[in-house]
Amino acid sequence: MDTRTATAELGWISFPANGWEEVSGYDENLNTIRTYQVCNVFEPSQNNWLLTTYIDRRAAQRIYVEIRFTVRDCASIPSVLGSCKETFNLYYLETDRTVSESIKGVEYWANAPFLKVDTIAADESFSQVDFGGRLMKVNTEVRSFGPLSKGRGFHLAFQDLGACMSILAVRVFYKKCPSVVQNFAYFPETLTGAESTSLVIARGSCISNAEEVDVPIKLYCNGDGEWMVPIGSCSCKAGYEPDNSNVCRACPQGTFKSFQGAGLCQQCPPNSRSTIEAATLCSCRNGYYRGDMDRPEDVCVPSAPRNVVSVINQTSVLLEWHSPRDTGHRDDLSYNVLCRRCHSAERRACQPCDDSVKFVPGKRGLKETQVEISKLRAHTSYTFIIQATNGVSNKSPYPAQQLSINITTNQAAPSVVPIMHQVSSTSRSFSLSWPPPEQPNGIILDYEIRFYDKTLLNSSVVQSQTPGVVLEGLRPGTGYVVQVRARTVAGYGAYSKDMLFQTLTDDEYKSELGQQLSLIAGYLVGGVCIVSLIVALRPDMFSGPTPTVTFPTRSEGHSSPGVKIYIDPFTYEDPNEAVREFAKEIDPSCVKIEEVIGSGEFGEVYKGRLKPIGKKEIPVAIKTLKVGYSERQRRDFLSEASIMGQFDQPNIIRLEGVVTKSRPTMIITEFMENGALDSFLRQNDGQFSVIQLVGMLRGIASGMRYLAEMSYVHRDLAARNILVNSNLVCKVSDFGLSRYLEEDASDSTYTSSLGGKIPVRWTAPEGIAYRKFTSASDVWSYGIVTWEVMSYGERPYWDMSNQDVINAIEQDFRLPAPMDCSVVLHQLMLDCWQKDRNARPKFPDIVSMLDKMMRNPTSLKTETRVIQTYSPSHHPLLDRGAPDLSSISSVEDWLAALKMTQYRDSFLGSGFTSLPLVTQITAEDLQRIGVSLAGHQKKILTSVQLMRHNVDDQSPTESV
Repeated sequence: MDTRTATAELGWISFPANGWEEVSGYDENLNTIRTYQVCNVFEPSQNNWLLTTYIDRRAAQRIYVEIRFTVRDCASIPSVLGSCKETFNLYYLETDRTVSESIKGVEYWANAPFLKVDTIAADESFSQVDFGGRLMKVNTEVRSFGPLSKGRGFHLAFQDLGACMSILAVRVFYKKCPSVVQNFAYFPETLTGAESTSLVIARGSCISNAEEVDVPIKLYCNGDGEWMVPIGSCSCKAGYEPDNSNVCRACPQGTFKSFQGAGLCQQCPPNSRSTIEAATLCSCRNGYYRGDMDRPEDVCVPSAPRNVVSVINQTSVLLEWHSPRDTGHRDDLSYNVLCRRCHSAERRACQPCDDSVKFVPGKRGLKETQVEISKLRAHTSYTFIIQATNGVSNKSPYPAQQLSINITTNQAAPSVVPIMHQVSSTSRSFSLSWPPPEQPNGIILDYEIRFYDKTLLNSSVVQSQTPGVVLEGLRPGTGYVVQVRARTVAGYGAYSKDMLFQTLTDDEYKSELGQQLSLIAGYLVGGVCIVSLIVALRPDMFSGPTPTVTFPTRSEGHSSPGVKIYIDPFTYEDPNEAVREFAKEIDPSCVKIEEVIGSGEFGEVYKGRLKPIGKKEIPVAIKTLKVGYSERQRRDFLSEASIMGQFDQPNIIRLEGVVTKSRPTMIITEFMENGALDSFLRQNDGQFSVIQLVGMLRGIASGMRYLAEMSYVHRDLAARNILVNSNLVCKVSDFGLSRYLEEDASDSTYTSSLGGKIPVRWTAPEGIAYRKFTSASDVWSYGIVTWEVMSYGERPYWDMSNQDVINAIEQDFRLPAPMDCSVVLHQLMLDCWQKDRNARPKFPDIVSMLDKMMRNPTSLKTETRVIQTYSPSHHPLLDRGAPDLSSISSVEDWLAALKMTQYRDSFLGSGFTSLPLVTQITAEDLQRIGVSLAGHQKKILTSVQLMRHNVDDQSPTESV
C-alpha cells in the first residue's frame, strides 16, 4: 500500500465519528494528496481510532510501515487542556479477511484486538503560521513488525489520544533479496526472514552450460534485503567460456576449451582444427599426430619415432626404434625416454616410475636409438614414451614427436632388505628382525643370514623362514657384522648393507638378568595367588586332563617381553624409510574427502571414505599437510604415522595408511563418530551411569598398558587426546612430536619442537622439573584423565594459572573428588598422583583394579567422607571441589557457580526467587520447572543439601 500519490478517497474506518477526518490537502511540494487529520485538543479523554483497508502480506513475514505526518506543538495552542499530546500509537491486526465497516460499536474499539507496534513521536512539530495557513514541518518515521503467520494479510490501526496532527501518507512494504546470478549460479527472488537479524537460505542452480564446482550452492538473504555469505559455486563447462560473469558462451569454431572452469577459449594449436562450436578438443590435421599422453593444448606433430622394438629380460628391457620420417628440417635431433608404471589397462592408473629405475646410457638427450632400462618391478606393466626432440622443441611449430609402447616384466629376484633391528641381546646371542623387501617380486620362500665376528672375519650362514632370527653361540661383548637377503623362485636377491650388532658382556647380562628375575618372581607370585583362588572357587577345573596354558592375545594389549618393542622413527637416517616400513601407502583414488571436521597443527582434518580395492568402503578421518610445507614439517607430520603404524590394539586409534606419493600428503585413520572425549562428556553431562564411565576408563587404561609394554611413552595423555566411537569405545590418539622443556620459559611451561605448548595440568612433577618422562609419568596423566571423566569434562585445576598449579602440586595439593565420585575411584586418582613415581600403580594394575570395580558395582556407590590429600593440613584449594558458596547472595549467583545459568528463568518464573526458597526444592520441583537431565538434577540437589547443611551448622563467626 502507498497513499503518497493517492487522490481518490481512501475509505478507511474511523471511530468515533468526530475523530479522524479524511480531507484533501497539499504536501510540501504543493501536490494534491488525501490525508487524515484530528485535532480534538480542547476536549478531554480522547481515544480516536483509524483503521486502514485490508493489506495482503504476500507471504512476507516482516512488514515495514513508513508514515509521513505533521504534529502541532501543544504549547502553541492557546487555552488547550492539559491532555494535549504530540504522539500517536501504531497497531496492526492479523486476519484472513477484511474487517467489516459496520464495526463501529464502542465495545469493539474499547477492547480492540490489535497488537501494538510502537508509540510514535514527532521529531519536529509546527507552531508558526504563514499567510496560507500552517507552516508544515513533515516527519517521516519507519517501523517494522513481525513475524506474521496467522493470516493472509492485516490491517493497520492508528490511535490518537489527544493530538493535533495529520497523517499525510502511509507506505507499507516488505523487503526481499532480488533474483541474482552469482558465481554462475541463479538464485531466485527471496523474501527476508521474520526478524531483522534473520538469514534466509536460498538454494542456487547452475546457469545454462555451467556445472557445479562446490556444493551445496547457496546464498543468505539478510534482513535488509541484501545477499551475503556465498557458499559453493558453478563454472562454465568444458567447451564454454564465461561472458560478463553471467553467461557461459560456446567456444566458436577454430577454438576449444578442454576443462571446466573460469578459463577462456583458446585458438587451436598448430596443425589442428575444430569444426563445431563448444569444442573441447581440436583434432589433428591429416598427417599430424598427438601422443596418447599429450594434453589437448599440445601441438600436433608431423610424425613420431617408428618401429620400436622391445626385448625383456626379467626386470630389464632393451628398447630400439627408428628415427621419425619428418625431423622438422633440423640436425640436432635427440631422444627422451619417459617411464610410467601402470596398475591396470587404464591410462589414468599409471604413475611415473620410481627414481630407482636405471637407464643406460640415460633417459634424456639420447643420440642413439636404443636404451637399456633395468631395476624395474617384476610382473608389472609399464608404458615407455619415446620422444624425438630438437633444439626448438619447446617452441612452436617444432614440438616433440613421440611414440608409446607397453610392456610387462617377468619374474625376478627380490630387492634388497632395507634395514635390520636388534630386538634383544644376551652375552651369547641376539635377536634380529627386518621388514620384507620393498619389491619382493613374488612370494618370499626364505631368508639367508650371513654374519661374522668383525675381528675374526670368518663368516657363518643360517636360513630363516620368517623375517627374524636368533643368532646363538656368540662371544660375549663382541661386535658382529650381519647381512640378510631374501629368496623367491627366481633366486636370491642381493645382500643388505653391513650392519653391526653387539652382544652383552657377562656383567651386563647378569645385571639385566637380575632385573628380569625380579619381574618374573613378581609374575609368579601373582600367578600362584590366581591359581590358588581358582582352586578354591573351582576345584573341579583340576580334576580332569591338564589344561593347555594360553597367553592373552595382542588384541587385549599384552605382548611377551622383548617380542615387539616400539622403534622411534627419528632414529632412522632417512625418516621416509620409517614411513615405508610402518605405514601402508594408499592409492589416492581410493580416498574420498567429504567434509572438514577440524584443523590440526599441519593442516585441515576431514571426514571421508576409504574404498580399498576389493574391500568394503569404510568411514575414515583424514589429516592433510597444508600447502607450502617445508621438508622438516613433512617429516614431522609423517612421524605420527610411523608411530601409529607400529600399534595394533582395540583401544589405540588404528592407522589405515598414508598418501605420500601425491598431493596433498595425508594420514588416514579410522573414524571416531563422537570425537574427543572431553567435549563429548561436556555435551552429555550426567547422561552416563558410573559403570559406563568406568568402562571408558578401563578402555583407556588397556590402551596405555599396551603402549607401556611396547616401551612407548605418550607424554600428552589427556581427555582431549582420547577419541570415542559410536559404541562408547575410547581409543588413545595424538602420537605427535617429542617435546622438550623450553630453557627460557619463565612459567616452566613446555613447548613442542614446533612451539606448541604442553599443558602443565596433565604433566607429572618429574616431567616439569627434570624432563623425566616414563610410563609412570603417563600414569600421573591417567589420574588427571580419570578426574576429567568423572567430572564430565571439567578443566583440571579450574582457572588456576600454570605456575599456581606447579606450586600447588609441589605443596602436596591434589584435586578433590568430583561431585558424586566414589571413594575407590578418587583413591585410584590419588595413587596415580604419588610424588614418588615408583610408588604409582602400573597400567596392568590399573586395568585389574577397574575390572574389580566393574565386577563389584556396589564399590562404586558414592560415600560421604572427608576428602583425602597428601597435605598434613587442609589445603585451601580443596574448596574448589564444590561451588564456593561464601560469596553467593542470589539465585543467579548460585546457578552461575553450578554452571547452570540456562535454568535461571525457569527458577525465577516458578517462584524460587531466593536462596532460602531454593533450599526447600525437591526432585519433583526440578522436573516441574524443566530440569529433566538426571545429571543436572543430581548436581543441583547435591548443592541444595550442602546449603542446608551449612545453614544448619553455621556459627556466627563462620561463613558458608
